[in-house]
Amino acid sequence: MQLFKNLPINQKIIPNGNNKAMKTKAEIKNEVIEQLKEVHDPEIPVNIWDLGLIYEINVYPPLNNVFILMTVTAPNCPVADTLPIEVKAAAEQVEGIGNVDVELTFDPAWEKDFMSEEAKVELDMF
Repeated sequence: MQLFKNLPINQKIIPNGNNKAMKTKAEIKNEVIEQLKEVHDPEIPVNIWDLGLIYEINVYPPLNNVFILMTVTAPNCPVADTLPIEVKAAAEQVEGIGNVDVELTFDPAWEKDFMSEEAKVELDMF
């Protein structure tokens, strides 16, 4: 008897016996991005994703731990201590993930070129 014969190849089973499929790495990453779009630098009216403050998001199965590498607009930014905490809390809202680690870096230093087109339009920075 093949217990999981009708599952698509990229679908996984949650170990607790629930037959809902676990999310793929790409799905989790996309949901983390959507949560990060709700986080804003208090001095700039654009979310941190569109500002280009997030350099990297990695998902590590099978526990779906998440690593986020981010920066702030300047090393002396007043939210350099609190923004990573907000990022961690936002990412933790995604169902089905394990631990979330956020690392702050200044290499490379943030530049206006990292912003999305939407952010540049919003801030009138062309």
